Amino acid sequence: MSAADDAASAIPQYPIDRLREPIRRFLHVEAASGVVLFLAAVVALIMANSPWGEAYIGFWKTKVGITIGEFEFRHSLHHWINDGLMAIFFFVVGLEIKWELVHGQLRSVRQATLPVAAAVGGMVVPALLYLSLQHGEPTAHGWGIPMATDIAFVVGCMAILGKRVPLELRVFLLTLAIVDDIGAILVIALGYSEGVDLRWLMWGGLGLLFIFLLLRLGVRRIPVYVVVGVVVWYAIHESGVHATIAGVLLGLAAPAKSEISESGFRAILRRASEAFESGEWARAEHRSEHITRFQQLARDTISPAEYLQGKLHPWSSFVIMPIFALSNADIPMAPGELVEPLALSVIFGLVVGKPVGIILASWLAVKSGRAELPHGISWKVLSAAACLGGIGFTMAIFIAGLALTEAHQVETAKVGILAASVVAATLGVSFLLATLPPVSHQATESESSA
Repeated sequence: MSAADDAASAIPQYPIDRLREPIRRFLHVEAASGVVLFLAAVVALIMANSPWGEAYIGFWKTKVGITIGEFEFRHSLHHWINDGLMAIFFFVVGLEIKWELVHGQLRSVRQATLPVAAAVGGMVVPALLYLSLQHGEPTAHGWGIPMATDIAFVVGCMAILGKRVPLELRVFLLTLAIVDDIGAILVIALGYSEGVDLRWLMWGGLGLLFIFLLLRLGVRRIPVYVVVGVVVWYAIHESGVHATIAGVLLGLAAPAKSEISESGFRAILRRASEAFESGEWARAEHRSEHITRFQQLARDTISPAEYLQGKLHPWSSFVIMPIFALSNADIPMAPGELVEPLALSVIFGLVVGKPVGIILASWLAVKSGRAELPHGISWKVLSAAACLGGIGFTMAIFIAGLALTEAHQVETAKVGILAASVVAATLGVSFLLATLPPVSHQATESESSA
């Protein structure tokens, strides 16, 4: 029996493990979050257009909050989801951005140039197209709606294609989506934050400085950061800047480098092994304290950004985003809404503006010599993949709620977003199926190059 088998046999197995294991495997399937998000959106649409539609939509308007003396903080469930739960979603986005800046594609200027250029083009062109179609209208303020791409659905579409999607194309699309998220965050912060109260903003900034001080002092207790993070969130919320920006800033503040090296942890493991073999552990006092310290040392072998991302990503993907879909995709479908100018502007922005912007900016970056196409990726394949950029479900709906003031306008924009996302996903998958070589052909090329 190998050492790994011996170690596995030492871990007790319980009946609950038989239930946990398939759930764990499902949570680690790339496309799973997209499937759950899609199902949540379908449920919301069905409920909103059913005989219980009015009650379902009214449920999300229920006021909840706390009252302590003269202090009252009450908002609708919809507000708590969009400003509270989505702040956690944006915190995870901030962690992903920090990781990419330190360890991923964005750490290298040469590697990052193409996806960054593609993302910028994929934001600017659809915004300009939307503005040209809505010029002079009150809804022109919704220019940010067609700018964002939904990464969960893009990953789901790539999973449908399986191994036919080469690693280089997958990395390009994921990096583009990360940069796209950065753009969406800037749009929310600069374009849809009005009446900023500088006093509250200052308190939020002081909270962030306090977090950096705690990090320098070596404080590692997560509950401490949770308390300070809630204070920062409240200050940003009261300042007039959208509260989800607090989540992004807190995510970017998380260190992306580990405290303990692999060689250092191996030395700790050797010392622990010696303690067991010599009987020192059996005679030790306050063993619970030793266990707590060992858990902290083991956690410090990876960075706080990586650790928190691993812990929160399942909650973000399988709880927060589906709840967001349930409360924001509750759209009563009225006849003729799909051909209203606002809906058509959103559709053209996402389905046409997104891929055109991505392709045009990529071509300019390559022709200028500042970037080059990923190995094995042709312009046909890149153009097909660019169509997936038009899937704008989560972020587009989120921005629509911020940009448009009237309920009818928001509902019409959501109809356009849903229609555009379906069309973009269909076009992207169909074009990739037509342009990507079969798996066997890719494997042969890889073997020959090796």
